[in-house]
Amino acid sequence: MALDPTDQHLRHVEKDILIPKIMREKAKERCSEQVQDFTKCCKNSGVLMVVNCRKENSALKECLTAYYNDPAFHEECKMEYLKEREEFRKTGIPAKKRLQKVPTSMHVPAFKNSVPFWQQLDKSYRCKFYFS
Repeated sequence: MALDPTDQHLRHVEKDILIPKIMREKAKERCSEQVQDFTKCCKNSGVLMVVNCRKENSALKECLTAYYNDPAFHEECKMEYLKEREEFRKTGIPAKKRLQKVPTSMHVPAFKNSVPFWQQLDKSYRCKFYFS
């Protein structure tokens, strides 16, 4: 059964889990200054971070909550998810795989006269490699 790539219907798990996950990731990026301040405070305070980092923690919560409660931000994240899902349904390739670099084995060697790796191995290892 092939799914329609342009279908805009969201399943329960997409609404309640996947889109909020995207929202959290994007909100952390947009609140990066507050995240850095809170992280720095926690590293410097050690065990006393609960007491010492209240100001930074509340600033971070305020920033994140502002994004979580913003309908336009939710819609932006929803559209981003739908775009990724549509691309997956068309190609069958997940976003993580599409964004990966080309494996180094597919690159052309930097030097024309480079020696293949198996010729660089000593002979005893080559025998084990080929006949094991």
